[in-house]
Amino acid sequence: PPLLLPPQVCFIGRSNVGKSSLIRALFSLSPEVEVRVSKTPGHTKKMNFFKVGKYFTLVDMPGYGYHAPRDFVEMVEAYLQERHNLKRTFLLVDGVVGLQKTDHIAVEMLEEFGLPYVMVLTKIDRASRGLLLKNVLEIQDFVKEKTQGCFPQLFLVSSLEFSGVHLLRCFVAHITGNLPAVEAS
Repeated sequence: PPLLLPPQVCFIGRSNVGKSSLIRALFSLSPEVEVRVSKTPGHTKKMNFFKVGKYFTLVDMPGYGYHAPRDFVEMVEAYLQERHNLKRTFLLVDGVVGLQKTDHIAVEMLEEFGLPYVMVLTKIDRASRGLLLKNVLEIQDFVKEKTQGCFPQLFLVSSLEFSGVHLLRCFVAHITGNLPAVEAS
């Protein structure tokens, strides 16, 4: 039964959005999790499953957009529809370019399946402050007006400078039931 499976979280995003780097940054403190990062960015062609101890599994989806494998949609839809233990999907958006057409397609898919998801703005170290703010405000408006299943809080991260990574790691621990309950007392 699916109840016995550890919870899963899933990362999706356009090719070159920095998915592998973020996953690597998230688990830099967990040496037991081996994260393969392909030499050529945008070339995760199949789903990668990373077991994080016995706590949860992180599913890394192939990037969509220019380099997407042809069967991307079928593969992702099949996974998302059979997701008994999928706790949350993280949609990674490039902080420099903001929401693109392909991101909207991903949002539509998540909304259609009624899946709870979170938007993560990556590469924030590469965007000027003005540009970053513009993208953040646009995405927040979009989330408020056009989405049902998106978590209202946007996560801003830089895998390079590790900013925002700790908070995102806490959030992942929280939704997978791995945040110690000390805060509750």
